[in-house]
Amino acid sequence: MKILDLITLSTRAFSARPMRTFLTIFGVSVGIGAVLFLVSLGYGLQNVVLNKITTADALLSLDVSAGATNTFGLNNDTVNQIKSIPEIAEISPVINMSAQIQIDNLSGDGLVYAVEPSFFRLSGITAINGGVFSADDNNSIVISSADTKLFNLTPKEIIGKEAYLTLFQTIKNDDGTEETRSSKRDTKYVIKGIIDDDNTSFVYIPAKTIADLNIDKYSEMKVKVAKDTDLETARNKIMALGYTASSLSDTIDQAKKIFQIVQIILALFGMIALAVSAIGMFNTMTVTLLERINEIGIMRSIGASSTDIKMMFLLESVMMGFLGGVGGIIIGYVGGLLANFAINLLARNFGGQSMNLFYSPLWFVVFILTFSTIIGFLTGIYPSRRASNLNPLEALRYK
Repeated sequence: MKILDLITLSTRAFSARPMRTFLTIFGVSVGIGAVLFLVSLGYGLQNVVLNKITTADALLSLDVSAGATNTFGLNNDTVNQIKSIPEIAEISPVINMSAQIQIDNLSGDGLVYAVEPSFFRLSGITAINGGVFSADDNNSIVISSADTKLFNLTPKEIIGKEAYLTLFQTIKNDDGTEETRSSKRDTKYVIKGIIDDDNTSFVYIPAKTIADLNIDKYSEMKVKVAKDTDLETARNKIMALGYTASSLSDTIDQAKKIFQIVQIILALFGMIALAVSAIGMFNTMTVTLLERINEIGIMRSIGASSTDIKMMFLLESVMMGFLGGVGGIIIGYVGGLLANFAINLLARNFGGQSMNLFYSPLWFVVFILTFSTIIGFLTGIYPSRRASNLNPLEALRYK
């Protein structure tokens, strides 16, 4: 039998019993749509969280701090040591001090981080309001959202405000004792942006504005490698020098593993709906077999082989599985759009930010379409084998 004839005979049920065929395909579509919807939610949540905590440069960066065996801490000699490592492309040291922050007539205690503009890029830090300072900014600073509460100002009110700092520097004397010296800065700092942190009061300032203090002690360093394959090599070399080096990519890998578990759990919930729809499809194919026994007997008596009969039923179930997959992709995608719209609408009403909570990788869409086709094939195996094994004479007598 020609393939065109097989397709024509296989699709007869689509026109002969359209409602039953539609409901069967729709059942598969709902199951596939549920899987796509839930897994897309898992991928979307993963992207939202990871995009909040990292950037491309941050994934190539190491956090370097003084190790337990290093008694000298981080200083300019450390910078030169690490710069000599071939895999290192960029270094951004951080100076950390206590400070008193004054805005208008109010003052409060907090931390000051003196950094290079590259620190924000290497750390993946972005401002939720305004922006971070660049190399051209001589007196711009970035504050935490906790500072807005400390000074009882809204983000819109505090950006552009002038701030004055009094820095407290711990100095170690020759006799080993330590003393704290205060330095009231004459620089008139202007607040440029706000970083999301409601728990700690801190300020980022350009490191060049305190160059006169000649500080040679750093709390940490951001070290960027040239390419991702150099990350582990650079970390081992830095640790061999007696320093501690950790990578944000380690945290990202752990987060991805957690989200993989979440995606699997969500997919299992969707598979329940898919299993129910597959049972419905199997039932439809079995009923179709019983209704077409006489037709099978006539086809066998005029020369159709058992293979032709088997292929006819298999092709019909595969086509229903494929169409169910197509419908499921449409249902899952449209459902994701509607759910995302509703969630973002609620978020905006409560003062939150809009975000895309659903993401469907192309490979997963192709996989789920293939999977639904395979489901159709599997549900058609038993009815097709039973149909091909029917005795033509008994089939003609069947009522």
